[in-house]
Amino acid sequence: MSKLKAKPPENIKREKPKVIVFGKAGAGKTWASLDFPNVYYIDTEGGATESQYVAKLKKSGGVYLGKKDGSQDFETIIEQVKALATEKHNYKTLVIDSLSNVFDIEVTKELERLTLAKTKIEFSIEKKPAVKFSKRLVGWLEQLDMNVILICHSADEYESVNGKNEKVGETYDGWKKLEYLLQLCLHVTKQGDSRKARVRKTRIAGFKDNEVINWSYEEFANRLGRDLLESEAKPVVLITPEQIAEITRLLSVVKLGDSAADKRIEDIRENLDEIDTEKAQNVITYLTKKLGV
Repeated sequence: MSKLKAKPPENIKREKPKVIVFGKAGAGKTWASLDFPNVYYIDTEGGATESQYVAKLKKSGGVYLGKKDGSQDFETIIEQVKALATEKHNYKTLVIDSLSNVFDIEVTKELERLTLAKTKIEFSIEKKPAVKFSKRLVGWLEQLDMNVILICHSADEYESVNGKNEKVGETYDGWKKLEYLLQLCLHVTKQGDSRKARVRKTRIAGFKDNEVINWSYEEFANRLGRDLLESEAKPVVLITPEQIAEITRLLSVVKLGDSAADKRIEDIRENLDEIDTEKAQNVITYLTKKLGV
């Protein structure tokens, strides 16, 4: 029997955009994001408490979660996204502003812990907890039926040129694999009185690499359609106890290797109770085939 698993390509349901937006302070990253419909706004910096931001958020039918509510705690943010993914509600857009700030807070906490423990600080070891939280966050964003805007700080981008690291442009400040896992990455700049966004990376039809677009909700509505962006969020159904038991059983007898699929299963194993029933069934099917049953 053949072990080939690929199937004929099919037209699949359009997904709501999951976007990284980065740029320098004052570029207009936050301002335009609040024009998206029914925003669930997680403010990790406390920068959107001024009256003009409050008015915009109210106009969008949105709500606010700030520092006093736990917005600077990664675990709290993940729990909020989990609730948005699994509960019925009227919100249509999630904005985290900024993801860079909560990532940096987690890095600082770990660096302080390592210093107090007198642990040798190896290269990037202080980023491990922040990266782990970022992976969990992405896992929930993949299940979330909402428009997502992750606002990030700008950072210098370097490449090795003739054996030396040279600045080649700007990128976002945060987990560097984030842009490979989400659909769209935009670099926002202020040009006169307008805000423009260069498409740094895209997997969404209608957006082209290196294209410069208006950074506005209207631009997204024209390209993706209001019917998609303004549709009601549908909650996911979480993994059942029976599925957890079956996956646990299979993992006790199946040896995982170094393939990308196997590594993904290892990541899922750490937070098995956070996947939906469909993904759980896919895991069961994969492990069963790998067992050769």
